[in-house]
Amino acid sequence: MHAYMDILIRTVLSILVLLLIAKMLGKQTISNMTFHDFVTGITLGAIAANLAFNETIKLSYLILSLIVITVTSYLLSVIALKSRKMRNWISGSPTVLIEGGKILEDNMRKVRYTLDSLDQALREKGVFDIEEVDYAVLEDNGVVSVLKKDEYKYVTKKDMKLLPNAQVFPIELIMDGKMMEKNLENNGLTKEWLELELKRKGKKLSDVFYAARGTKQQLVFDFYEDGIHQTIDKE
Repeated sequence: MHAYMDILIRTVLSILVLLLIAKMLGKQTISNMTFHDFVTGITLGAIAANLAFNETIKLSYLILSLIVITVTSYLLSVIALKSRKMRNWISGSPTVLIEGGKILEDNMRKVRYTLDSLDQALREKGVFDIEEVDYAVLEDNGVVSVLKKDEYKYVTKKDMKLLPNAQVFPIELIMDGKMMEKNLENNGLTKEWLELELKRKGKKLSDVFYAARGTKQQLVFDFYEDGIHQTIDKE
């Protein structure tokens, strides 16, 4: 029973210590796994596992090891922040894999990155044809960033010289033929205004099954009589 309690206490202690260390080292340790973060994570995991289950090693030795790796990792992070040259050595640096649409075989050999891995990384970015790629960069954390050629980029509103239209949250005015009076009141609308809009369409409130004011202030109506003489019924 004593052995079980000892393992229980050591396991809980190892988890609490790892949480404390992770908070001290910062979010980058878990969000951006560079060489430095990878080595730190593996080492901390191994020491924490021994702390939890290896009773042959003194608890004080394991705690000391955790303190040493934490301090070392923290100091390396500080050095990396202050020196770009050291940062490249500690955390690694981005590697260009494709430049101007051309695959850089020498760079790929340097980082031991295969064409199969490149194809997979591009597919994960939604690129199935390497011809579409202008630049591809292998980042410090192993993720490939992709810049497509101009002719394969998505067109934005800015490209089309379109100004964004003001959008508002849609408001339901009539549901199942029943007027949503609270919605009208909360948005400064009246029954008379709605009746006037319907009159312009040659309809009455009793004709409406569903009505709403959309995100662009447009009115949407669905009437009981849809004017469809023959419906498509899929069974």
